[in-house]
Amino acid sequence: MADQTPASPDQIEGAPHPRETPQVFGQTASEAAFLEAFATDRMHHAWLLTGPKGIGKATLAWRMARFLLATPDVAEDDMFGAPSLPETLDISPEHPVARRLMAGSDPGLVSVTRSVNDSTGRMRNDIVVDDIRRLNGFFQMSAAEGGRRVVIVDSADEMNVNAANALLKMLEEPPERAILLLISHQPMRLLPTIRSRCRTLRLSPLGPEDMASALAQAGVEPANADGLTALAGGSVGEAIRLTLLDGLKIYAEVIGLLASLPNLDRARSLALAEAAAQRGAEDKLDLLFSLIETALARLARTGATGHTPVPEAVPGEGEILARLSGHPRAARAWAETAQSALARVRHGRAVNLDPAALVLDTLFKLQETAA
Repeated sequence: MADQTPASPDQIEGAPHPRETPQVFGQTASEAAFLEAFATDRMHHAWLLTGPKGIGKATLAWRMARFLLATPDVAEDDMFGAPSLPETLDISPEHPVARRLMAGSDPGLVSVTRSVNDSTGRMRNDIVVDDIRRLNGFFQMSAAEGGRRVVIVDSADEMNVNAANALLKMLEEPPERAILLLISHQPMRLLPTIRSRCRTLRLSPLGPEDMASALAQAGVEPANADGLTALAGGSVGEAIRLTLLDGLKIYAEVIGLLASLPNLDRARSLALAEAAAQRGAEDKLDLLFSLIETALARLARTGATGHTPVPEAVPGEGEILARLSGHPRAARAWAETAQSALARVRHGRAVNLDPAALVLDTLFKLQETAA
């Protein structure tokens, strides 16, 4: 397993930092589009990498940055013959640029993330305008070897209004030889004017084979790879979170409780609620509600399609889902329950209701629907 030191804002806890991750899996189309733009001298000054969290956007951004800083322009590559066009974003780890990026010391790159508030000593919730304005000094410096300067914003969704407007000004008047790589999990939250000034690369969730390769690269070896893939929804980041927090075990408990419906196992429910409400278990409490939401979505899908999800996340899941949601009417009931129960959860978390009571309230709502 990877080192589990606390993650920085642009790092998934328990996983290597994106700059330390050599390969990105499952995103060959996006890599090819970027390489084509480079080879045909149509390199846009700003790229927006979009898609769900944890599917490789940051890893791809760092690969793009490494490539841009280490690779000369096509026109400069061969003055006397046909230029040799790169076919991959791969850069040798022994290349000076690769070494400097690993050390966080390449003068041609700046990574913009949420910063620490000097007055409180805590990480800010947003990327603020000062984080963006610092780029002015970076752009005024002489370009490093290769002549390019690269900025990675991770994630652009976290910019507050003033920061977004400051970045927009840079996109409207892009500095010479500068390329901005914006990572966005929810691009519709960005200003339309920011989106319109970027070329978008839409990344996709990973399939089982790519997921297995990405987890192996991150040093994660799950006992139930198929189950983990089913719950993670194609996100390596989510798969790592599930592994670190025993997500498969928690989901097995949720499915076990569903198996007892419509006569909910009260003792088992109480034990789960008490475990999730322990001091310091906030991450597991959030994960429990997330996995309940996943189970409800899989219930609704089963009733709507007439087929249980493949693969099963835990043994016996399919039989339980089919019994509880065997027709479209049941699917609608479970979908409505998901919407109402999880809205109650969000409200309860916002006003600091007792976590154990909130878990039990949610489970009793499932019992009502099953009845």
